[in-house]
Amino acid sequence: MFNINALLERTKGDRWIWLIIIMLSLISIMAVYSATGAIAYKKGITVEKYLLYKHVIFVLLGIAMIYISHLLDYKYYSGISKILMIVTIPLLFYTLIFGSSINDASRWVKIPVIGLTFQTSDLAKLALITFLARMLTRKQENIKDVKNSFVPIMGSVCVVFILIALANLSTALMLFGVSILLLIIGRISIKQIAIVCAGGIVLLMFVVFLGPRRETYKSRINSFMHPERQTSDKNYQANHSKIALATGGLFGKGPGNSTERNFLPHPYSDFIFAIIIEEYGTVGGLAIVVLYLVLLYRCVRIVTRSPKAFGALLAAGLSFSLTIQAFANMAVAVGLGPVTGVPLPLVSMGGTSMIFTSIAFGIILSVSRDVEEHSSKKEKVIVGEIPAMA
Repeated sequence: MFNINALLERTKGDRWIWLIIIMLSLISIMAVYSATGAIAYKKGITVEKYLLYKHVIFVLLGIAMIYISHLLDYKYYSGISKILMIVTIPLLFYTLIFGSSINDASRWVKIPVIGLTFQTSDLAKLALITFLARMLTRKQENIKDVKNSFVPIMGSVCVVFILIALANLSTALMLFGVSILLLIIGRISIKQIAIVCAGGIVLLMFVVFLGPRRETYKSRINSFMHPERQTSDKNYQANHSKIALATGGLFGKGPGNSTERNFLPHPYSDFIFAIIIEEYGTVGGLAIVVLYLVLLYRCVRIVTRSPKAFGALLAAGLSFSLTIQAFANMAVAVGLGPVTGVPLPLVSMGGTSMIFTSIAFGIILSVSRDVEEHSSKKEKVIVGEIPAMA
């Protein structure tokens, strides 16, 4: 028989992060329930049925993945990262050539037997961050060695960046930014970081001006920089997102009362933050922002308290990745950036993307669990020494 108390006793890690996960999951179910009304109608099924099959199941699977991955000692992810990198790079190549193409971008690969598709960039984010944390930890003694330390690190960053950027520039740029932050934390010299940045800029120019999606990138940048020169079709998503924000007011129209969900192409994923503000107002939008800021604060606290370099780098990389992605999504929704197609972590409707996001949360909680256990042992040692000293 299921014992909830036994489950809670085995649940470790930062309680605030667990609370944020539960709150974001509940917000996700409510927001997606409202945002999928139009698509459910087009498919000829009820919203409840569509939500249950397409989202609630993945939310529950995501929480299960968080629980499972947080029980695994984070040190095991060091070895797993090597396997992930060996798998990821060929998989990114395969995706570019044979992947499912949507909106002129080959980002998805179909999983045999079950028929689900997933973005290989989601796997690549986990692979590169865990691999960088491993490399930076193991190479600390000779971190300035160009041949043995710098070249493998720079090579892994640039190869993954270019392979993702050819199909998904926004994700590649965010991952590159997270990688630079990890290099800084990992004590890579400023000169070497500058070389990595220069290499990244060269690759970026190649993708923007010569890549297969160059026209799409130019169009989105022009639409953002010069909206007055564009036709209504070019700014369709941005305009309807702004309407949702403007009509939301301070407290919103109320749950389920969004009108822009019927006009925005992806109200349940890319523009779900706009739907949240329309229904729950500025207050609801600020609540989401606060949740991610608290998440970042708790993760930074884990990083500073982690007794091992690998745990600190791992938690830093994953937490920066999640929060940068969250604020990039919200920035697009409020008109502070060009349309990118980046989902809001743990909130946007998504299948396999939610699973990979959940694994990232689980790894952060695994590091947090180790921090708690280390602190507990330290306290016991100090308490045990007091009588002896007396």
